[in-house]
Amino acid sequence: MVEIVAATRNAGKLRELRQLVADLPVVVLSAEDVNLPDVDETGATFEENAVKKAVNAARITGRISLGEDSGLEVDALGGKPGVYSSRFAGPNATDEDRNRLILEQLAGVPWEKRTARYRAVVAVATPDGRVEISHGVCEGIIAERPDGTNGFGYDPIFFYPPFGCTFGRATPDMKNTVSHRGQALRGILPALRRLIQSAKER
Repeated sequence: MVEIVAATRNAGKLRELRQLVADLPVVVLSAEDVNLPDVDETGATFEENAVKKAVNAARITGRISLGEDSGLEVDALGGKPGVYSSRFAGPNATDEDRNRLILEQLAGVPWEKRTARYRAVVAVATPDGRVEISHGVCEGIIAERPDGTNGFGYDPIFFYPPFGCTFGRATPDMKNTVSHRGQALRGILPALRRLIQSAKER
C-alpha cells in the first residue's frame, strides 16, 4: 500500500475522498495525520487553490498528495459564494449559518431563477513537482429550505433535479456517482494510478 496525503481537515471531504479511492492500493492520510500546516487559500480560482494545497503537501511530506477546492456558484448571486464558499458567512460560521445566509439572500427569488452549481477541482502533486488536474461540475437548484442531513456544506439546500431531492437527502453512493467532487476524482484516477505504480516501483 502507498501512503498518499489528502490536504484537508474537512471530515466530510475526507470521507468522500476515501470512498472514491477505495479500490486503489493506497492509505489516505489527512492533513492532521501528517501535521500539515494550513495553506492560505488566496487563489482567485478553485484550480489555483487546489494546486497550491497539493504542491505544498507533497513538498512538506514527501508523498503523493491530493489537493481539492470546491464550492457553490449561485447564478442569482452573480456566481457567489464561489471560492469563498467555506468563508461566506464569516470565519467561524457553521454549515447551517452559511445555508441560512444563502437562503436569506435568495428570499423571493422564484424557483426557475435559483439555478446553481457545485464546482470542484482536484490536483495531484508529487514531491518532484509533477502536477495533474481534474475538474467536475454538478448543476442544480437552490431549495427554498434545508432538507436532509446527509452530506455536508450546502448539501441540504442543493436540490438535484434528476434525484428529485437535495444532496442532503441523497445517500453517499448516490451523491458520489454525480457530484462535482466525484467527477473530479474519477477524472484524476488514471493519473493517480500511474503515480502510485511509479512510487511502488522505486
